[in-house]
Amino acid sequence: MSQSVTDVICPFCGTLCDDLEVIVSDDGKKIEDIYNACAIGAEKFMHAQAAGRVKRPRMQQPDGSYKEVSYDEAVEYTAQMLHKARKPLMYGWSSTSCEAQSVGHEIAEKVGAIVDNTATVCHGTTLIAVQDVGIPSCTLGEIKNRADRIIFWGCNPCHAHPRHQSRYSIFPRGYFTNKGHKNRKVVVVDPRDSDTAKMADYHFKVEQGRDYELLSAFRVALRNEPLPEKVAGIPREKIIEAADMLKSGRFGIIFFGMGVTQSLSKNHNIDNAIMLTKDLNEFTKFSIMAMRGHYNVTGSGQVLGWQFGYPFAVDLSRGFARYNPGESTSNDLLRRGEVDAVFVLGSDPGAHFPISSVKKISQLPSVCVDPHITPTSEISKLHVPVAFVGVEVGGNCYRMDNVPIEARKVVDPPEGMLTDVEFLSRVNSRLEKLSGGK
Repeated sequence: MSQSVTDVICPFCGTLCDDLEVIVSDDGKKIEDIYNACAIGAEKFMHAQAAGRVKRPRMQQPDGSYKEVSYDEAVEYTAQMLHKARKPLMYGWSSTSCEAQSVGHEIAEKVGAIVDNTATVCHGTTLIAVQDVGIPSCTLGEIKNRADRIIFWGCNPCHAHPRHQSRYSIFPRGYFTNKGHKNRKVVVVDPRDSDTAKMADYHFKVEQGRDYELLSAFRVALRNEPLPEKVAGIPREKIIEAADMLKSGRFGIIFFGMGVTQSLSKNHNIDNAIMLTKDLNEFTKFSIMAMRGHYNVTGSGQVLGWQFGYPFAVDLSRGFARYNPGESTSNDLLRRGEVDAVFVLGSDPGAHFPISSVKKISQLPSVCVDPHITPTSEISKLHVPVAFVGVEVGGNCYRMDNVPIEARKVVDPPEGMLTDVEFLSRVNSRLEKLSGGK
């Protein structure tokens, strides 16, 4: 016999699709099928059933091989490493629950760590821009029901957020957009001929690194001021035509991704995009939203904001929260050799950081807490596998539009396996004893 679990949250990307149906065995231990998920989301669930899954912590040996150890030994190593370190880096936090993040931040306060999340290499520039000029935003539900002008700037949701267009942006039949795509005009700004661009009414193949100029050109066109013949490789007539089309809509949204946050000008690009949104609001209703990647990277920024006042790169080494991107961000700290221990949970810097930073992690005392075997787990001194959040344990997560959604447990984790919260709580308790109860 099988049973169906409905209204399941997908713990893959920031879209946090909440309409999945998962078929599990009668004993609640095995996932048999998944409905409504994209291919990547379905694989995330099925990977929990992988035959070669690591179920107990592994300690790196002098010859580079790994030896299985108990959770008690893993807790002791982690606590001792953080207690002895003068300036540890605690990085990741984007693929776990808000509850786990909160316990992790409590540990960071005890040991004077730097707490940084994956925004440091993706949408950290967005957060800096929001601090500069604010952000006129909305929810994905409003976009589904109202938006008839959609801009995708520097992102490719077809590949990165596969169900975003069908659930919220291009194709859904909303309350005021009941004809789906026919009700909407779609603009894609991308130097590549991406799959998302193939769906667009307007595809602007902006020259690499010249997004700021094109954003400025749109702002000029809205004011009917003169433009040069071409801006960033786009003819003047096309810019004016698109600007008029955007003004004529009832409700518009700019979605932007790493193609603009991590290209030349970085946070200044987003400053300008937000100001373009403000300008468009003089003619119609317009909002702007970051296409967040990990399913709970938004939640990490939220929890850091509640507890310390800053959304990423929080330096607690002096006993109080400081924030200075470029000084207190992970890659800068690693490259300068300023940290003496690394704790990673809920991300994979070994796959995404520059090789200079990855080498530093491999040379330092390090712990990787992750259900998967990853490049980071293979260079860390200790790998601690835990239950999958959103599959084997529930928890609070934040969608890309800052709406909190409760993830659901679908199946039981392997017998004896700890969750993120359980492991971090045990480390926290051990640190209290090591520090004399302070």
